[in-house]
Amino acid sequence: MEEQTPAVQALSRSYVTADGLRFDVTGMTVEHHPDRSATLTYRLTVRRRGRPDERWVVALPWHDKSWADVLTSPAPPPDRLGHLVRLVHAHLEEWWDTKAHNRRSAKLGRRLA
Repeated sequence: MEEQTPAVQALSRSYVTADGLRFDVTGMTVEHHPDRSATLTYRLTVRRRGRPDERWVVALPWHDKSWADVLTSPAPPPDRLGHLVRLVHAHLEEWWDTKAHNRRSAKLGRRLA
């Protein structure tokens, strides 16, 4: 098994949003593309108080090539790594909030039984 980079380790951590939505990350992979873009694929259990848990697979395309060095580095600068994690979390939260009424967002995720 290939050792995970610090970025993958940080991006694989579960977290709770300010409004109490919990993203439990059960798996996460990064697929690097020849043009230096990437696809971040998450296996998530989304937990909300008073609602049944939902399991999802979400593939976030990451076209911003300026983050390729952070994703692949064995020792990325901590400030850039923290910024990347916040950006990815924002994208996951945006996907969650818009998937019901935005076709492009809906296509990024697939609900698991």
